[in-house]
Order: sequence, then structure tokens, then C-alpha cells
Amino acid sequence: MKPEKIILGIDPGTSVMGYGVIKIEGKKLILLQFGVIHLKKYVGHELKLKKIFERVTSIIEEFHPDEVALEAPFYGKNVQSMLKLGRAQGVAMTAALAREIPITEYAPKKVKQSVTGNGNASKEQVASMLQSLLDIKELPKMLDATDALGVAVCHHFQNGQAQSKNASWKSFISDNPGRVK
Repeated sequence: MKPEKIILGIDPGTSVMGYGVIKIEGKKLILLQFGVIHLKKYVGHELKLKKIFERVTSIIEEFHPDEVALEAPFYGKNVQSMLKLGRAQGVAMTAALAREIPITEYAPKKVKQSVTGNGNASKEQVASMLQSLLDIKELPKMLDATDALGVAVCHHFQNGQAQSKNASWKSFISDNPGRVK
């Protein structure tokens, strides 16, 4: 394991997209930057996707993250909203993949559980815990930024491995050769 690692966390959105960049030095978590990308002002979904790609690319170029963690979209009733959110997530992923940066996705409940110990925690509870963990002086008005930081911190706490309920037996056997006879 590298003694130092930079993680970019992203909370995808089509009106507001949160991002957070942390640095890991040994066991210490250091906040590098966090914020939001405002997309409401752009007319047309295609232009929003272009802006997401450009902004995520510029964050990657500025901080050179070793890994990217994204919050997976949760299932909603509005199919059109889910489709747009999936596209936004895909564009953010493409920006990372274009630079061959590994990507991991986390369910919203997993992020909350990892950061606060409660998978049903509120955005405010997640922000408060991150404020303490990362020594944030003042919380932002838009909690999409702290949500994205939460994804990055979750990724660190999970050692970069999303816990999949659908892990195959083949991967279990290859990961645990001494446990199978």
C-alpha cells in the first residue's frame, strides 16, 4: 500500500454534483478540497453532461487522485430522473477512466453506515461527522459537497473495496484459497 493516497469522491447529480478530495497519509485523513458543480444554469441535458466531464477532468488534473469513489444512484420512481442521473454518473466515470483511474461505487446507505455507523443517518449527521473527522471549519450550505466527501471517506474506510452482496463463488474461492477444500 502506498504511504500516501489521494481519493476523489463524487456525489452525482444533474442540478448539483458534489465532489470531495482527501489525502491519506498513513492513518491520517486530510481534506484537500470539496465543493459543488452547479448545473442548473445550463440549458439542455447534453450541455450539463459536457460541463460535468470538463469539471471532473479539471479536478482530476489538479489533484491527480489515485482512486475515484462514486455514490451509486438509488432507485427512484421517476425513470427519466434515474436515466439522467445515470448519465451524469457515467460521464464522471468516463473522466476518471480516460486517465485510467480505478473507480468504486458505493450505495448511499453504505456511505452513511461507514461514516456515521448508521445507514439511515441524515445528510446533516454525515456532514457533522465529517466536520469532526476532517477538521472542517465551516460546513457548506449545499450538503452535496459533504455527501461527496463521505463517499471518499467511505472508500478509504472500506480499503477501496465495495462490499458486494452478489460476490461470486469463483471470486470468493480465488480470494480465499485456504478456506476451500
